[in-house]
Amino acid sequence: MSPPLSPLYSDPSGGVRLYRGDCFDLLPRLPEHGAIDLIFADPPYFLSGDGITCRSGRMAPVSKGDWDRPGPVGDMHALNLAWVTLCRDALSADGSMWVSGTRHVIFSVGFAMQQIGMKLLNDVCWEKPNPPPNLSCRYFTHSAELLLWAARGPKSRHVFNYHAMREEAGGRQMKSVWRILAPRREEKALGRHPTQKPLALLSRIISACTRPGDLVVDPFAGSGTTGVAAAALARRFIGIERDAGFAALAARRLAAARDGAQAARPGAAAPRRQRAVRRTLREGGTP
Repeated sequence: MSPPLSPLYSDPSGGVRLYRGDCFDLLPRLPEHGAIDLIFADPPYFLSGDGITCRSGRMAPVSKGDWDRPGPVGDMHALNLAWVTLCRDALSADGSMWVSGTRHVIFSVGFAMQQIGMKLLNDVCWEKPNPPPNLSCRYFTHSAELLLWAARGPKSRHVFNYHAMREEAGGRQMKSVWRILAPRREEKALGRHPTQKPLALLSRIISACTRPGDLVVDPFAGSGTTGVAAAALARRFIGIERDAGFAALAARRLAAARDGAQAARPGAAAPRRQRAVRRTLREGGTP
């Protein structure tokens, strides 16, 4: 029998937890396995190589780390199929999963979902209004990522808070193209992750597909953005992150978000960082 899991970070209630380790090892061992309401996964995109990009106005190599380097196509798809299956099995009968990615990975993920019988619900285009320029001048500027939303199976009764999304869209049905800014400076105040997602993006996803008290899991937790958004929206959260440095960053952000929320209780003045987080969660861009 495996020993009980010990979180790297946990709030006093245990409703927000972060584990350091590999999702292939830890996800099946969670007590909540098979009862997860929503999984958001931001897996390796396999785009790091010898190319160049523009970072802070300067030429920089396209290299996120060894974990993001591509291999043979068949091997990359086999890995995607394995972790997608792992996540599908961890969901509740009516749970759903979101995955973000670029062309390097997202088509493989979508095919994997179809292979194991998940029900594809939507593909959403996240448009970035402030992308870095394409320095080679040989391609269109990369200004979007794709997100796939899928239910556990064809008979799943997935959650969709239609009226909340309609209200956020100004009284109209929300479209599947979301214009949302990249993470703000204050979102990286405690450290940086090369593929960090904006709080506004995660806030919209969690608001759309879960109810208060539901359990949200991120198997590639990175800097902890999913957890920060989930906690701010009164959802439970479990994050798993393999890299020690990124796990420590996620723990710092989760602790800071909790401290900020406590300071912002009625009768207390919210600290500057927490006010900025709440503003970011409200500003989801033009749907």
